[in-house]
Amino acid sequence: MSANKNADGGWKSFIWNSEKKEFLGRTGCSWFKIFIFYVIFYGCLAGIFIGTIQAMLMTLSNFKPTYQDRVAPPGLSHFPRPDKAEISYSIKEESYKPYVDHIKKFLKAYDPENQIDTTKFDDCGEQLKTYTDRGPLESDEGVRKACRFDRAWLKDCAGIEKKDEDFGFKEGKPCLIVKLNRIVNFRPRPPSSNDSIPEPAHPNVQPNLIPIHCTNKREEDAEHLGPIEYFGLGPGFPLQYYPYYGKLLHPNYLQPLVAVKFHNITRGYEMRIECKVYGENIYYNEKDRYQGRFDIKITINS
Repeated sequence: MSANKNADGGWKSFIWNSEKKEFLGRTGCSWFKIFIFYVIFYGCLAGIFIGTIQAMLMTLSNFKPTYQDRVAPPGLSHFPRPDKAEISYSIKEESYKPYVDHIKKFLKAYDPENQIDTTKFDDCGEQLKTYTDRGPLESDEGVRKACRFDRAWLKDCAGIEKKDEDFGFKEGKPCLIVKLNRIVNFRPRPPSSNDSIPEPAHPNVQPNLIPIHCTNKREEDAEHLGPIEYFGLGPGFPLQYYPYYGKLLHPNYLQPLVAVKFHNITRGYEMRIECKVYGENIYYNEKDRYQGRFDIKITINS
């Protein structure tokens, strides 16, 4: 019994020693000194951390990325964009309806009624022009206007008229809506000559245009792919829609579009198609199938 009492007394004495006025083995003065030490210590650490963050923020801009050397310009996207880049359907509405709905949702922003506000949008014309310079990124000009792009320019692939409201899917002549991905302050440069462009793509080369060309991916598929037609302000992307100034300065920006219509894909055949854009500062990477190009499989069943 006495041993237990001594043990209990030792444990209680460690918690609070009334004779020495110690709590957990330290006096109030000792605890105060430790508290002040750690306040100063962690205060210094917090100050160093905040200082380094502030120094880093001083090197960053709200409008322009400080480093763009690892950005691979530019990506090429298409709509509809199904999983695994495969479009497969039969000539039944329930089969192709998801693709049609996807395109309609994307093109909603290109409706004329959404581009009426003259404080947000400019008419940049239907003729091909050079870049639209809206001042430097770091300036006090504020939010910049965006060029209007009327979806009616996509003609047979606009989805406006009754005859093309299904974007050609119903008649087995599907459309793809193609765009270049946005990169802040990027100015795509048209090819300076036709030397680096395949001969079939030469007709698409025009001044002030980044040309696009679609063809069969595999040589053996050539006989299964019929004529291809391009709709927009040309068979490519007009320069007057560049550069893009970023989300803060260009919140209403609309990318120029190109509609690609495939007129005669053999029914029941898995057609693999590749589309590429051509320019002096547009590159390709075999590891990234959407850098400057894309390939897609289209199968139209009876």
